[in-house]
Amino acid sequence: MKLNDLLTIVGDTPLFETGLLLAGNVDPVDVRRQLSRWEKAGYLHQLRRGLYALAPPLQKTAPHPFLVANKLVAGSYVSLQTALAHYNLIPEYVPVTTSVTSHRPSRRETPLGVYLYRHITPSLFFGYITIDVGAGQTAFIAEPEKALLDLLYFHPKQHSMAYLRELRLQNLDHFNPRRFIQLAEESRRPKLRQLAKPVVQFIQSAAEDYRSL
Repeated sequence: MKLNDLLTIVGDTPLFETGLLLAGNVDPVDVRRQLSRWEKAGYLHQLRRGLYALAPPLQKTAPHPFLVANKLVAGSYVSLQTALAHYNLIPEYVPVTTSVTSHRPSRRETPLGVYLYRHITPSLFFGYITIDVGAGQTAFIAEPEKALLDLLYFHPKQHSMAYLRELRLQNLDHFNPRRFIQLAEESRRPKLRQLAKPVVQFIQSAAEDYRSL
């Protein structure tokens, strides 16, 4: 396989896996050898075993960080501070793309950025949606309410409200209290169910303060 052949196959694809190149009458050993050479030459970025992105200037479509996050660890969705920042519910810029997964926690440092994965119990793996992130790409991300619920899951109950204040939540008219309570009930986690109403009361109060500014 030559570089032009690779570009013909994956030129418009933000990310591609080795399997895409192994269809037909090709030598898998040769394909993998060529991928290694192209990576060393700076034509490709290897994100994990079998997952690649073209490097500029060969790259036609830059992969969105959320798509990269989903593909790096199958069975994950973007959540926590990254999702809250995406929805403009917190003011801070979040440099690390954080996801949750029912698999092992991990940290992945790639040429395209740093990706953090936190483990949640499989029974909490719900409350996420597919969104359009541009350039024909889609990604799994927590609903706004689930992103906050996931965040509270990782904090001790006795510190949760104090942590909530530190987040400096904003644009709360886009937050659905009923959905938050529903998700807390679906979690079947006593801590989250007990926190649901106090959190909603805090958010409603914060929303009133925000509107009065």
